[in-house]
Amino acid sequence: MRIGLIAPPWVPVPPVGYGGTEVVVDNLARGLQDLGHEVRLFTVGESTCPVSRDWLYQTAVEPMGTSVEEAAHVLAAYEALTEVDLIHDHTVLGPLLATRIEFSRHPVVATHHGAFTAENLRIFAEIAKRAAIVAISGDQASRAAGIPITAVIHHGIDLDVYQSGPGDGGYLLFMGRMSAEKGVDSAVRIAHASGQPLLLATKIRSAAEREYFEREVRPLLGPHDKLMNEPPLASRLEMLRGATALINPIMWPEPFGLVMAEALATATPVLAFPRGAAPEIINDGKTGFLCWDEADMATAVSQVRHIDRAKCRAAAEERFSMQRMACDYARLYRRVLEDPSGMAVRHAASSRGHGTFSRHASNDATLPTEAN
Repeated sequence: MRIGLIAPPWVPVPPVGYGGTEVVVDNLARGLQDLGHEVRLFTVGESTCPVSRDWLYQTAVEPMGTSVEEAAHVLAAYEALTEVDLIHDHTVLGPLLATRIEFSRHPVVATHHGAFTAENLRIFAEIAKRAAIVAISGDQASRAAGIPITAVIHHGIDLDVYQSGPGDGGYLLFMGRMSAEKGVDSAVRIAHASGQPLLLATKIRSAAEREYFEREVRPLLGPHDKLMNEPPLASRLEMLRGATALINPIMWPEPFGLVMAEALATATPVLAFPRGAAPEIINDGKTGFLCWDEADMATAVSQVRHIDRAKCRAAAEERFSMQRMACDYARLYRRVLEDPSGMAVRHAASSRGHGTFSRHASNDATLPTEAN
């Protein structure tokens, strides 16, 4: 197949520092190419993903989220990708524009990387008239409020890059942007309550991130805690491989949480609150712990030594490889190409209940990576 991928214009593919969607797009592009497909990526000129690339902007657009620049980017993308069989769009504005008759030449698959909100549900209802919408977790799909979801496909990572580590660094790790919804202040309190130093690998760019850090996080940091702002990949890998555990006290229903899969790939257990996709990624009691609150997570730190790190790595190999993700998408592309008008037998997202769990109890229930 000839597949056109459209990445947002805000970050190079792959990202040099912080970036989630762009990591996924890079892994997907390389995974599809490894499967023998012809891949063309529309991104920004400074991207280095080793596939055929086109761009409008040479460098990443700043500030993020500007509508005029995004519109120009996606219009140029659809104009450039005229020779492909199918377009897989990772922006929000692109699939919306694709609903217009001028851009109806190719089937469109649209992966939604963010949360479904009151503001964007109207947008995705329009997108669903033209494109096959992919959710990145069952929890995210359950919040689509009746928007037809064609498939649920979990992210995948490059397991050749994320190798197993011994976890002998003697520290807990938090990795994510500096925001209240990521629970950074909780991570500091949890680490201190457990008696272990905390290593924070974070992103502090925006005014809101700086304000939250100065007001809520900096006053909590102790002499043994270490803060790193957007460390390079090599440093992030070293931190993950050496951590006793990754702590992820998320305060919102995160649609996926790529860092949890990255931690498992390095054989590092994950401690998280059971919000969003966390119960789909962590097998409670086997690859980490799902915790009720800060005190519960601090207690769980002392139980991490009972987690078999080899099982963490095995879970990543089985469920979160970029090859598995690429195969899932390739199957979806074929379905869409065979039935472009039906968008591959779409179904409305169910109001699936959020599962319960019990400490020390196995939580083996996971959703299929592609919905039938």
